[in-house]
Amino acid sequence: MAEAEAKRPLRWRPWLRALHRDLGYLAVGLTVVYALSGLAVNHLEDWDPNFQNYEVTHQLGAAIDGDDQAVARQALAALEIDEAPTDVFRVDTNEVQVLLTERTLHVRTDSGEIREEGQRPRLLLRAANWLHLNRGKAAWTYVADAYALGLLTLALTGIFMIPGRRGLLGRGAIFVLLGAAVPILYVTLSGGP
Repeated sequence: MAEAEAKRPLRWRPWLRALHRDLGYLAVGLTVVYALSGLAVNHLEDWDPNFQNYEVTHQLGAAIDGDDQAVARQALAALEIDEAPTDVFRVDTNEVQVLLTERTLHVRTDSGEIREEGQRPRLLLRAANWLHLNRGKAAWTYVADAYALGLLTLALTGIFMIPGRRGLLGRGAIFVLLGAAVPILYVTLSGGP
């Protein structure tokens, strides 16, 4: 019995499949974050993936009198905004703009109308983009490098999992070559860097 077991060849494919499977499970969360963020930042010309623009009109119901600073104080008090403006200036005789950190108030002094425009962060997508573009640097670089190595391991273990005609020696080679051809053809046909 012991002699038969000693002569049995090492079966490495089950170990490779187990490594591939478990590493794949580990990579799922990061892959979803990177994929969603990648889709978002690929279309920056179509939308802002980090912020959502908004515009709201408030009606005070009466004209607002005073100099620019007094108008700004009244508008901020009416909207219960406890933030010092970064700038206050008169656009024309009936409009004062109050610039805040993340929004602008357009105050109509003749009617008491305040048009508020600004941006609200898209919380999850903004965080995903921050990670994807490695804005956090420091420790995240190590996480991103480990993830890249994990993807490389998944790719390499994946091509050796299936033996024979359906594996790397057969149709698998065709798919590997097609996958490699996509970036090569794009760089070649687009004029490259």
